[in-house]
Amino acid sequence: MGKRLLSVLGTAAALSVTSLGLSVAQAAELKVMFQGDPYEVTIITDVAKRFEAANPGTTVQLINTPHDAYNEKVGAAVSAGSLPDIMQLDAPFLANYVWSGFLQPIGGVIDKPLLDDMTASNISQGTYPIDKQLYAIGLTDSTVALYGSRKQLEALNIRIPKSVDDAWTKDEFETVLKTLAAQPGTKWPIDLFRSYGTKTEWITYAYEPMLVSMGCDVIDRTSWKATGTLDGAACVAAATEMQNWVKQGWVVPQSAGGNQFYAEGRPAALAWGGHWFYAEAKAQMGDDVVVMPLPKFGEKGASPNGTWIWAVTKTASDPAEAGKFLSFMLQDPAYREQYKEHAGFPGLKSFAAASPLYAPGGAMAVAFEQASKSAVPRPPHPAYPTITLAFQNAMNNIFDGADAQEELSKAAKKIDADIEDNDGYAPFGKVE
Repeated sequence: MGKRLLSVLGTAAALSVTSLGLSVAQAAELKVMFQGDPYEVTIITDVAKRFEAANPGTTVQLINTPHDAYNEKVGAAVSAGSLPDIMQLDAPFLANYVWSGFLQPIGGVIDKPLLDDMTASNISQGTYPIDKQLYAIGLTDSTVALYGSRKQLEALNIRIPKSVDDAWTKDEFETVLKTLAAQPGTKWPIDLFRSYGTKTEWITYAYEPMLVSMGCDVIDRTSWKATGTLDGAACVAAATEMQNWVKQGWVVPQSAGGNQFYAEGRPAALAWGGHWFYAEAKAQMGDDVVVMPLPKFGEKGASPNGTWIWAVTKTASDPAEAGKFLSFMLQDPAYREQYKEHAGFPGLKSFAAASPLYAPGGAMAVAFEQASKSAVPRPPHPAYPTITLAFQNAMNNIFDGADAQEELSKAAKKIDADIEDNDGYAPFGKVE
């Protein structure tokens, strides 16, 4: 095992699971660690009660953990020898968790009809690239779309893309930004949600697809080297292009706060927002809000995926019972209904068909199509905690005016140094 294990968890987590002497929970007693909004806490609590009622003798202990402290709590659980039986995790951290020895494959403990119901994007977010096995599953996935005002775009004779294949090109996108910038009342042509800052996954999640679409990436996904890729000519050009949007005054600044798209007077004409943003915009703008695919900056489009998904730990006292609970929860009608009401992005085909927003003809149908055609997971590598932090800091500095080549080179060196410090995170780097 490498020198640095799950860097976001701190040095306390740098221990082998097998050496921790983890306590084994009693049979028919499941500990479930999760995070989420208040409505999610309620629905998961309700599902646990229904599961207990349907399975006399089984108890479910819920460990609700704040989102912003989640990785630190995982580290504390590892060092204390008290990993739960079931844990929720953010999809891009899955490779780190599996490599660290925290999780076990779940293909054999989840109901087969549920596995067969997973979208390709859902499978991607829960699969470990080394052994190609599924380690996590979720009802939902995620994506980012482009939001606009139908009335405004039509009034300006701006073409509204209706499918992924019809997405704006880079030149079209920048022409649209220039057109919108010239309109009275428009303070900024687009909100990229810089207000989320660098303490979330937003910059890597939402901006990396721009780089991929422009022909580069944050790391080479075969050699797992960042130098020569993240700081290569294509990525430097892409980052410089994005920096220019800021210099032109087209992007809502971080200091302006969030959701300028539907604020009074609509100071931002477009929004580069997550799927969850639709419900917020719809509540303020009604049917005027229109959802469009992300622009195609190069030869192909790219969009993000990945959200909070469910896994069974290696130390689970009864993996079969843990799988039974997850199967029960993900198929529970009331559980699904609550996510549908909160515009949950479908990770299961049956959930998509039952969700009017994402079904053919629905307001978010183009976003669901986008996920099936252009979703690119964040780098599925154990060094991801370092990768995302380095990239986020670099892009934030570039947006603030720093030299793109210099910032991306620094980020690439940090990423490569972490991988070298961990002896390549073997067997990564040897994938054919």
